[in-house]
Amino acid sequence: MASWAAFSPSIVEYFEGEDSYRCGYCKNESGSRSNGMWAHSMTVQDYQDLIDRGWRRSGKYVYKPVMNQTCCPQYTIRCRPLQFQPSKSHKKVLKKMLKFLAKGEISKGNCEDEPMEPSMDESVAGDFALINKLDIQCDHKTLSDDLKETFESGEKKKGKSPKKEEPKELIQSQHIEEKLGSGEPSHPVKVHMAPKPGKGADLSKPPCRKAKEIRKERKRLKLMQQNPAGELEGFQAQGEPPSLFPPKANKSNQPKSLEDLIFESLPENASHKLEFTRFLCSSPLEAENPPHGPDCGYGSFHQQYWLDGRIIAVGVIDILPYCVSSVYLYYDPDYSFLSLGVYSALREIGFTRQLHQKTSQLSYYYMGFYIHSCPKMKYKGQYRPSDLLCPETYVWVPIEQCLSLLENSKYCRFNQDPEAVDEGRSKEPDRLQVFHKKAILPYGVYKRQREAAAEEAAVLQYARLVGQACAERMLLLRN
Repeated sequence: MASWAAFSPSIVEYFEGEDSYRCGYCKNESGSRSNGMWAHSMTVQDYQDLIDRGWRRSGKYVYKPVMNQTCCPQYTIRCRPLQFQPSKSHKKVLKKMLKFLAKGEISKGNCEDEPMEPSMDESVAGDFALINKLDIQCDHKTLSDDLKETFESGEKKKGKSPKKEEPKELIQSQHIEEKLGSGEPSHPVKVHMAPKPGKGADLSKPPCRKAKEIRKERKRLKLMQQNPAGELEGFQAQGEPPSLFPPKANKSNQPKSLEDLIFESLPENASHKLEFTRFLCSSPLEAENPPHGPDCGYGSFHQQYWLDGRIIAVGVIDILPYCVSSVYLYYDPDYSFLSLGVYSALREIGFTRQLHQKTSQLSYYYMGFYIHSCPKMKYKGQYRPSDLLCPETYVWVPIEQCLSLLENSKYCRFNQDPEAVDEGRSKEPDRLQVFHKKAILPYGVYKRQREAAAEEAAVLQYARLVGQACAERMLLLRN
């Protein structure tokens, strides 16, 4: 990590009020509402705390939907990878990839039950519409110079070296990002938030079962009626669901784990070779590499998918203290038959499990926003177990408990305790940190010096939205 960044707190520029813009989901021309701020720099801990309060970044713009007013409420969703088991459709995607790599087979036939993926217009067009409407005119170079001068001056006194040059990997990843996003390649690259299973799936209903399983269940119940004591040969011990077939000694009777399916060995003469590389990428998040953190460190990364030496997809992820947060997936539409959105999400879940082995507190996979009111955006609820964030108390609630509430109302408070409040709310706004003219000072001091009564409403709104902890750590830029 660069030396000056070790002493650099988050620097944000908050935009007062609420902005309305065209919704990328229901297409309402002015129905989407959010609060937002520009992150000139941000620590991974601050961003972790912000997404746990319903914020999300799109590039350096960090926004929070006004949940009780926006046309399509967007609930933060996280998957619990340690308990995750791939569904039938997930396994189908993984096996399809293995067949393609091993034998060059391309699945044909009816794809109605295949996981679908949202187009860029549906998934992130709203984010970009908001950023474009703001038409932010910040002097980033001047501000960056001021920040470096402020924080590096303290380091020079201590005899510390200035910021090191960016690694070649970072430069390379930035070039790839520009190439993918520019629209210049012969095959346009689409942007996706995450995978989308089953068209029109009803998440409130139990998953479909095979006819074979149903027949087994009926036979088991019939045998139990004939012998109520349940003393049938081959039945399992008490407290376990009885099985008609005794377990085998070998592992073939056990369901394959996510890792087994992803890393299944290929023949030596495999038709294709799929490789992965990981690079740091440009973002407001400051890279950190603490001794007890993951080997790759914390920050923003590109996960590149290379097929036979050709890049076919790039996943953008943030590795934070408690989670891997999926940002976007860019992929070559020529390879859409591989369901790369689903495949990359499963790889990222597996990657989260891998990071957890070294860093035990890193145990969640954040999938962005779940939008129940938009049928095409309910796919994220298929990754179970998962939780939704209560928009009022900011506690996590299992998605199964939220679905019935969302069927009755687009906006819901998931926490059913009427006495519960936002424990992280702003209680002492005067302790909020302000960055003004290269000086850092508490807001209580700043407002007395400036007589800034006109700014107070915006500052209090900012403090309420980011919470007390972030308000005290992050620096609110005031011009």
